[in-house]
Amino acid sequence: MSEQREFGEAGREWREAVGRDGVVLLDGFHALKHALRFGAEVLLAVADDPAAVRALADGLAPDVAPEVARLVRPGALKELLPRVHPTGVAALAVRPDRDAGRAALATVPRPAPIVLLDNPRNLGNVGAVVRLAAGFGATGVVTRGDLDPWHPNVVRAGAGLHYATTVDRMELEELPSGPVYALDPEGEDIRSLTLPDDALLAFGSERHGISPELRARADHLVSLPMRPQVSSYNLATSVAMTLFHWGGPHQGATDG
Repeated sequence: MSEQREFGEAGREWREAVGRDGVVLLDGFHALKHALRFGAEVLLAVADDPAAVRALADGLAPDVAPEVARLVRPGALKELLPRVHPTGVAALAVRPDRDAGRAALATVPRPAPIVLLDNPRNLGNVGAVVRLAAGFGATGVVTRGDLDPWHPNVVRAGAGLHYATTVDRMELEELPSGPVYALDPEGEDIRSLTLPDDALLAFGSERHGISPELRARADHLVSLPMRPQVSSYNLATSVAMTLFHWGGPHQGATDG
């Protein structure tokens, strides 16, 4: 009887919290794991089978397993979400302070570039870019346009790594300082360039490329090597290639 009561209480707490401003859905174990690793304030975690989630944490993320065990509670996820992640767990967390994030983006000198996505359209691609930026240690990911970079589908695709970097949406006039290196087929081959740490690495959509206003703002146009008659790379692929090019010399210096 007590388990059934807790089952219901978790659902009620979820419904109360999910409508608040600044509350982020962490869909799946990996999103919860990464959010905890990078200091997220997790309000509530719900699982169809909490014991299975605790076992998953013990096996895959022992560093956060005690916190997962403390947070996870039994609940009917199918009543709370339109679809349930295969790992059978979801959580709600507080979005990081936006002013602090913008201050981090504006701080100079920066240790790593900012990734700027110009009018992106695909939520999954933006999430993949956040995941890449976190992995490479980029200062942040900034989007222009209507897409919300904190949309639940973006956070899902980013595996909760929004908490490992700064993610925000800005207008052109709000962008942090630094030279803008815009990816464009007519640009200079990236292999001939050294990308500085304080750069804004700007990427347009696969179909339309960089917008005219951002192109006018760019200090450098940069192209990626591409076989003739291939139209474009996927957005996340382009970001990965560019960050790898930036990080190569840094990695070499670290290893040496």
